[in-house]
Amino acid sequence: MVFSAEIICVGTELLLGNIINGNAQFLAQQLARLGIPHYYQTVVGDNPDRLKKVLAIAADRARLLIFTGGLGPTPDDLTTETIAEFFAAPLVEHPEILADMERKFAQRGRPMPTNNHKQAWLPAGAEVLPNPVGSAPGMIWQPRTGLTILTFPGVPTEMQRMWHETATPYLQSLGWGQSVIYSRTLKYWGISESALVEKIGPLLETQNPTVAPYANYGQVKLRVTARAETEAAAVQMITPIEAQLRQIGGEDYYGADEETLPLVVGNLLQKSGATLAVAESCTGGGLGAMITSIAGSSGHFVGGVISYDNQIKTSVLGVDPGLLQQDGAVSALVAQQMAAGVRNLLKSSWGLSITGIAGPGGGTPAKPVGLVYVGIAEPNGSVKNFRYQFGSTRDREWIRHVSACTALDQLRRHLMQPV
Repeated sequence: MVFSAEIICVGTELLLGNIINGNAQFLAQQLARLGIPHYYQTVVGDNPDRLKKVLAIAADRARLLIFTGGLGPTPDDLTTETIAEFFAAPLVEHPEILADMERKFAQRGRPMPTNNHKQAWLPAGAEVLPNPVGSAPGMIWQPRTGLTILTFPGVPTEMQRMWHETATPYLQSLGWGQSVIYSRTLKYWGISESALVEKIGPLLETQNPTVAPYANYGQVKLRVTARAETEAAAVQMITPIEAQLRQIGGEDYYGADEETLPLVVGNLLQKSGATLAVAESCTGGGLGAMITSIAGSSGHFVGGVISYDNQIKTSVLGVDPGLLQQDGAVSALVAQQMAAGVRNLLKSSWGLSITGIAGPGGGTPAKPVGLVYVGIAEPNGSVKNFRYQFGSTRDREWIRHVSACTALDQLRRHLMQPV
């Protein structure tokens, strides 16, 4: 049996997609902070037979099983009973749990329903994992040598508090959590995952730290992870690898961890004392929404114009009607005139524009869905455009999102250039 943990989330609502499984993410992050490896996560519905099958597999490959969900008072909440039955252990009533639940219901001015009594029963030998907030306690149980089981309710706020207040100290007392697993996530825009992987080559073969690539929505990330006795030691291990990865990435690297393109661009604008205005067509305000999602963006963002209709492009932004008739709204010079127009209109240092075909209709052989132009008007009066083809098979929201991010990234690259 491997010295590792396994997360088992119980609930048919998870399988149906009715709720997002944030509990697994939280527990995975917490296990990493304690340096506890975990290699598997399982989601199973409220079915005792299937839960037993999951238990049989998990108990054979991990030493710590962490359950969330299925501890409530309703008939389909069967986690505790099923675990007890699997290990052939009788259920024992805990009067202290019953008293705690009665007190909580009394504080709310409500009588405790009879079906809540089932929550006071745990397998013989199990300890109570207190729930200071809700009615469903968890348990800490070692049904056999070398195997520990922790159960938590599915309510995230309850589970998280129980984890911090009881589970973490308990695991540390057993000798778990004597090291940490620490990660840094490096972010890149403007390069494909395959191209970046080809560049970093041998760094993917390191064992501690490890480097793992993944991509989504046009962005590529490299997760650098180290295991060490302390976080400081892990950071020290990661630092030289991170420096190499940043250098290799060049201008394609834009930030790490919680840094986003709007945040990085905003910081560059603030640092230079510059301001920004945007003109949007196909993104319909998405670019402005990204920029203003950052607290303090009022210090560098002047505003924007959503010029969805060509009449707005001409009457508000000053785009040449003849140009629109000749080249169409999705064209290089229109993007330039939109950027220059919004810069002049709103008296900003920089103007940034987007015009494109987000689909699913509206494309032609000459201008297919996914064709996007970005325009940039610089403080010195220079105006440029950049053409992108994001693919006609992509869905509308993907094209809109990537267009806005690409416009920000292109501005970032300009702001990084020496004055």
